[in-house]
Amino acid sequence: MTIKKLLHVGCGPKRIDRTSHYFRSGDWQETRLDIDPAMQPDVIGSLTDMSAVASGSMQAVFSSNNIEHLYPHEVPIAVAEMRRVLDAEGVLIVTCPDIQSIARLVADDKLLEPAYQSPAGPIAPLDMLYGHRPAMARGNLFMAHRCGFTLKVLLGVLHQAGFKRLAGLARPEYFDLWAVATVDECSDAAMRSLLLAQFGVATEPGAVEN
Repeated sequence: MTIKKLLHVGCGPKRIDRTSHYFRSGDWQETRLDIDPAMQPDVIGSLTDMSAVASGSMQAVFSSNNIEHLYPHEVPIAVAEMRRVLDAEGVLIVTCPDIQSIARLVADDKLLEPAYQSPAGPIAPLDMLYGHRPAMARGNLFMAHRCGFTLKVLLGVLHQAGFKRLAGLARPEYFDLWAVATVDECSDAAMRSLLLAQFGVATEPGAVEN
């Protein structure tokens, strides 16, 4: 079995079994990177400075619910860093809150009403927009959100970073976005398969870009 290398950025307390279905095959070696030493990552670093990770050393990067913690001007820097550490056939998987579906709840004056239940308790639109309030109240200001994305904006950021092919999915029922991006060229069918592989189920992609 060929072992492939995964960089799990902004990992928090999570490990590979809590990434996506795609990485649970047993042939991935995970390296965890986080800015918070309390999370005991393999590499301490920020999304905008992964200099401790060699260029072209990873076959995949997984980024879950962390790019929204950056200021808008930092996002292109972070995505460029994710691309830098990938090899020529590398793939980036990004998931983050969907501002568009959250905004619908805000427009209905449900800013403080629970939108769903998480292991950390009820999550309201305010938490998805600005960061988890209980965690920040305990002093973890790493949880603050400083920007947001629609699917169009997320795919645009990845395109500007130089990724050759993109596929994305908005899931309004979960208030989240998913995107996959490849360093090299890839067919539409392969991109759709890569996106669906993150869930292990048949879900129709919301957008595919060349």
